[in-house]
Amino acid sequence: MAEFRMPSLGADMEQGTLVEWLVQPGDTVHKGDLVAAVDTEKATIEVECFDTGIIDRLLVQPGQTVPVGSPLAIISTGAHGAPSGPAPLQPAAPTPQPHPTVATPPVRKLAAQHGIDLTTIHGTGHGGAVTHADVEAAIHRRIETPPVKAPAATRPRISPYARRLATELGVDPNRLTGTGANGSVRARDVRAAAEKPPAAPSRPSTGERSAEAMRHAIAALMARSKREIPHYYLISTIDLANALEWLRERNRHAPVADRIVPAALLLKASALAAREVPDLNGHWTNDRFQPADAVHLGVAVSLHGGGLLTPSIPNAEQLPLTEVMRRLRELVSRARNGRLRSSDTAPATITVTNLGELGVESVQGVIYPPQVALVGFGAVSHRPWAIGDLLGIRPLVTATLSGDHRATDGATGARFLTAVDTFLQHPGDL
Repeated sequence: MAEFRMPSLGADMEQGTLVEWLVQPGDTVHKGDLVAAVDTEKATIEVECFDTGIIDRLLVQPGQTVPVGSPLAIISTGAHGAPSGPAPLQPAAPTPQPHPTVATPPVRKLAAQHGIDLTTIHGTGHGGAVTHADVEAAIHRRIETPPVKAPAATRPRISPYARRLATELGVDPNRLTGTGANGSVRARDVRAAAEKPPAAPSRPSTGERSAEAMRHAIAALMARSKREIPHYYLISTIDLANALEWLRERNRHAPVADRIVPAALLLKASALAAREVPDLNGHWTNDRFQPADAVHLGVAVSLHGGGLLTPSIPNAEQLPLTEVMRRLRELVSRARNGRLRSSDTAPATITVTNLGELGVESVQGVIYPPQVALVGFGAVSHRPWAIGDLLGIRPLVTATLSGDHRATDGATGARFLTAVDTFLQHPGDL
């Protein structure tokens, strides 16, 4: 047996809320399969399984908030393992284990069509089996008894599938009142809304509450950073003429889907520089610096509705440039569409922020605890630049480093920026 636990989806995450199970008892899962959707203060994230086996029991109900590391489900991993039978969702606190629910396939189908949880029905059939009449009675009770409205959450709850369905049907999920656990929006809510105009909200939209909750989480983390970390800042100007010329030649012969943008060059150069200057790649914990074994590169992604997420590219220094580009494209897409996976949120060891697309000349960022450095890039602009004794117009980018003075001094940061410059002068080696 193996326990599927609430993962840590960020250095500042202490607890998470289960939004939706993507599996049921008896389902076979493999390592890497998506099994649940978990809500943090910043985003709803689809969580992957780390074991192969059969779902034996679900221990936490949708809507429950539990600390990081709490068991969420039991997975039978034995070679001949089989589920002990469909078991009802149970709270994390120890409770007597009820008997498995017994029902025929037609009864299960009827319950699924009407969103009825069989584990909540007392069966009147032989041996406690749930009958067709039991399900129909439950349907009538639900119709006659309006659902109790859950208190407004600090941010919206919506399953990833429901979010995708809303996009397809042109429904704004921020205008819906969910009927799921704690008011979460489910697929059936989206389908119902697609058939009639949504009612005008009598309170601030869930989108506004979502932005407010994310802003609060960012504020807490950044305030902690400025309070605890003695920052120092370094600025360097890098000539990108060689890099951009190499990129033009490379992209000229590549399919559109395989073309690389300058941002990928900057990410890969930063990852290689972090490997070369390891004192900036790691975490400050227990009053000392813990160097990392690999470069897990955080990528700051601004969201269209406001806010910021920082997914990561694990082992970025080992990836070919084409793979860095692919990962960057996927991370930005998933972050902005609310579809991040738990593997996208592995703790970063150093983060890069790039505001060049917004026309910013330079950015001096705030370090994400417990990291000890943050790299920033501004827009590429053509400016006068001396090459030997000659003055010309060259494409330049301003690179900045925010460093933690507890872990390093300015000389270490300077070596890092010099390494970034050196790698960008030889783009074919990235």
